[in-house]
Amino acid sequence: MNEYKGDKRKKEYKEWRAKFENKSKGLGDDIAKFTKATGIDKVVKAIAPDCGCDKRQQKLNDKFSYKKVNCLNQEDYEYLDNIFKNAKRVTAEQQTKMKDIYERAFNRKIVSTCLTCSFVKSIYNPLKKLHNA
Repeated sequence: MNEYKGDKRKKEYKEWRAKFENKSKGLGDDIAKFTKATGIDKVVKAIAPDCGCDKRQQKLNDKFSYKKVNCLNQEDYEYLDNIFKNAKRVTAEQQTKMKDIYERAFNRKIVSTCLTCSFVKSIYNPLKKLHNA
């Protein structure tokens, strides 16, 4: 998270805090904000104080996170650069390496029994876009 460098007593700090500190990490945070705004959270807490809301919120954040895309490191960039410029076909070994790069860059696990089937749509094109950016 960005760190605020200025005077914390000023209006700019309050604006910064609203923008960065209260950003949702995932779907769980958005649902928690909604239930708080509507008062549903107070009703639930009154009925069942230990309802498991916090655990559920964390699970939803983990499963549906809003994490940013990570930059490619030099080694990964060069590896992809070589493939995008020179390879006419991508081998199974290259696909596996590209899958690893994709999972690091996009903070997302690919669960597939057949990597080749979903390769172009789910891995190749997003990596090419990231590489070109």
